[in-house]
Amino acid sequence: MKLVRYGAPGSEKPAVLHLNGDGTEHAYDLSTLTEDTTGNFLAAGGLDTVRKALDAGELQPIELDGERLGAPVARPSAIICVGMNYAEHAAESGSAPPTVPIIFFKTPNTVAGPDDEAYIPRNSTKTDWEVELGVVIGKRASYLDSPEQAAEHIAGYLTANDLSERTFQIEDSGGQWSKGKCAPGFSPLGPWLVPAADVDANNLRLRSWVNGEPRQDSTTADMIFPVDFLVHHLSQYLTMEPGDIILTGTPQGVALSGKYPYLKAGDVVEIEIEGLGRQRQAFAQA
Repeated sequence: MKLVRYGAPGSEKPAVLHLNGDGTEHAYDLSTLTEDTTGNFLAAGGLDTVRKALDAGELQPIELDGERLGAPVARPSAIICVGMNYAEHAAESGSAPPTVPIIFFKTPNTVAGPDDEAYIPRNSTKTDWEVELGVVIGKRASYLDSPEQAAEHIAGYLTANDLSERTFQIEDSGGQWSKGKCAPGFSPLGPWLVPAADVDANNLRLRSWVNGEPRQDSTTADMIFPVDFLVHHLSQYLTMEPGDIILTGTPQGVALSGKYPYLKAGDVVEIEIEGLGRQRQAFAQA
């Protein structure tokens, strides 16, 4: 099953996509179970509740054709990002692979829907794309005992684009990256939240395109620090709340490499992760 949120920004409603016995996928309304797909809903066993309701035939079908999709999880309290978590991306950035995870943060108001219009920030000359696996926390995680324990705290996974402005990130940063990461709409999420039980997070193909031309093509098997390690590691330094998002890094093939031009108004970026869906952003000037 795939959880989605649909409707105008700020007024999204929860729904689920589910394969029926005939092999066709249908959408079902979740408003009888929750007002929204929030961290509290996930922490209260919301995914199991949805499965049981589907199995019992208790949900009403709805039509989503033509509807805008929002981020599949309502506004998180934190977006925690991992930098240079693929060795080849570290190399194209001119850095050695990190020996410990590099962490930075994006503000929650950067979250956007998967196909929302995106913007080149004012004074930007180096806006970049980054396809990333997003981890959705489903249970408060603090001081976990081991990486193996991390699975108990992951609700599911989603596709994310960690949009970045490299001048703001590197030259204007003062040593921190978040200046280049927090422009409006710089965290498109979705289209779906797929429960962790349905995903092999260690072997997913990630791809990106700009104006239809291939850019990134790799798999999560190339991560330096895998998901379970990251959740355990982060829990030693901060508390992750249900609904929080971890962006786990991007593979090689971004404009920072020098191989491709940075984005400009009129460009179209598409990203996709195997089983987690595809995004499309058309860029305009802010």
